[in-house]
Amino acid sequence: MARELEDVMDIAQPGLAWRPHEITGAATGPPDLVRHLDDLGPERLTELLVEHKALVFRGFGVTPDTIDAALERLVPDRLPYVHGNSPRTRVRGNLYTSTEYPQQYTISMHNELSFAHRWPARLAFYCETAPDSGGATTVLDGELWLNSLDAEVRQAFSGGLRYVQNLHDGLGFGKSWQDTFETDDRNAVEAFLKDSHADWEWGDDGLRVSQLRPATVKHPVTGTEVWFNQADQWHPAGLGDETSAELYDILSPEEFPQYVTFADGTPIPDAHVEQIQNRGLESAVNVEWRAGDVLLIDNVAVAHGRRPFEGPRRVLVAMSDG
Repeated sequence: MARELEDVMDIAQPGLAWRPHEITGAATGPPDLVRHLDDLGPERLTELLVEHKALVFRGFGVTPDTIDAALERLVPDRLPYVHGNSPRTRVRGNLYTSTEYPQQYTISMHNELSFAHRWPARLAFYCETAPDSGGATTVLDGELWLNSLDAEVRQAFSGGLRYVQNLHDGLGFGKSWQDTFETDDRNAVEAFLKDSHADWEWGDDGLRVSQLRPATVKHPVTGTEVWFNQADQWHPAGLGDETSAELYDILSPEEFPQYVTFADGTPIPDAHVEQIQNRGLESAVNVEWRAGDVLLIDNVAVAHGRRPFEGPRRVLVAMSDG
């Protein structure tokens, strides 16, 4: 999921077929994001998001005191981060830190909760504190990502994937099952997993979950097929040679906190994973943060990630079904 990477691109990277649509406070009249969103209305906002796939709202002077009102319009009926695998903290309500991965690493491209039975339709990011340097949120057109992969790779993934999670009971590698499902009620977890059509087994040290999922999906409005999985983040080859070697020294693959194979249990070749990760990062566009910026993305059409950074950085995220 994360690896060290030094080069940092800017949002206007030339030669790419797609990049987010930027809306500035100066161009819309008084720099009031809530007023602008009310003027747009929810239907027009949805039309813009379908058309552009990602929207950057810049120069509206959004503060920690005013972001909630904007989020009510951008991501109504915000969802909890249940079954998520990224380390993050709930700030208030269903508003979270975007990630707490160490700042020296790049987080590779992914769609939020694409490994799960249900995923959010929208994500909204808010920059409360911009870093001194780096720290861009990367965004990537999922159709572009799919088409960038070799035919051999696309064919290999056509049968889908099997994701495996080994969630400890409070002590171990990765996240606990309590943190993952935001509850310590086993019955609630089992009800969630049953609804998700997942297989699970309780053990002495925690919970093992197995799920079959597709590698691509079609956008619910446009019908466009997009790359939509987290194979490279769940596979040891996506962790970098050093981290992968350390895990293999301690555990077998099926004992890793998270692991992925093809749907029939066949191992995924390292070369496939490396191509997926590298081509995603090569095609990604950076949203370089300024304090007060808000980024809204269509979580099916667009993948996202993060560049390494220096200095303080606080970016929050909220999600909704639409």
